[in-house]
Amino acid sequence: MTNRIIFVPGKNPKPPAEEHRRQLVRSLLRGVERADPAVALEIERKPDSFQCISWNPLYYQSYKPLDEDLPWIEALLKQVGPTQEDVQEALSVRRRFAWVLYTVADLFHFLIPLLPDPVVRATIRETARYFSNDGGIGQQVRELLKVPLRKMLEAGDRILIIGHSMGSVIAYDSLWELTHIEKNPGRIDLLSLGSPLGMRFTQQRLLGVREKGTQRYPQNIRHWTNMTAQGDLTAPDPTVRDDFKAMLKLGVVESITDVNGGLFNYFRNERGLNAHRSYGYLVNPRVGEVIANWWKEGG
Repeated sequence: MTNRIIFVPGKNPKPPAEEHRRQLVRSLLRGVERADPAVALEIERKPDSFQCISWNPLYYQSYKPLDEDLPWIEALLKQVGPTQEDVQEALSVRRRFAWVLYTVADLFHFLIPLLPDPVVRATIRETARYFSNDGGIGQQVRELLKVPLRKMLEAGDRILIIGHSMGSVIAYDSLWELTHIEKNPGRIDLLSLGSPLGMRFTQQRLLGVREKGTQRYPQNIRHWTNMTAQGDLTAPDPTVRDDFKAMLKLGVVESITDVNGGLFNYFRNERGLNAHRSYGYLVNPRVGEVIANWWKEGG
């Protein structure tokens, strides 16, 4: 049985596919190495075990030059943990106030256009295009994940899907379709990072939301681990277990675990701390430990 890791990126244009994949692998290996060096070496020796679903060029029709991030990725890989400045900024009054605003707006959606952060408003607009399946774009994006996933499930591989940010939503919807539209009996494990799945705005737009009972949820997730960094405002509600507890009661998932307390994403660039970036999540040894334990379980 072969271990396979599928990474589904979050929103925004990314570097060309192979360049992006290379930096994600470097970050993941660094995080796993800090948790279990032997597992990191084993993953490194099996480069085909990691696949990135490059949906962003289709969605945005553009790329982001790697040069913009590369110096900051290099600095991140050398850093052994969050600095005092990182911690203070992640827990700052400014971020706490922003968290209150986003939480209230998630409860009362008519307030979303009034949010002061243009990045958050842009995120809402971008995800609305996916959820409305404008021009079939949502279905096309999900198909990019489902094509390799079908092959891996047919081959009997062990699969860990890592969904970062919007990537976790794409993963969830794809798994729902595999369950209820395609009747695929395979099962996977899910690791969501900085996920908006805890937000009502997202939950009310997921596939299956109008269904009842087991028809409402994917039935192909074995274990779901959800990790949210302190100060990550893309995931203002850092927990999913409370929102998806019906999956546990219905027996369609074996476990749902939230990890957020004391977890810091210390990616920085010229604009300061970005507690949401995928590279920063992957280098974190607590994320690396989850991946390493999953890998060893199949050994």
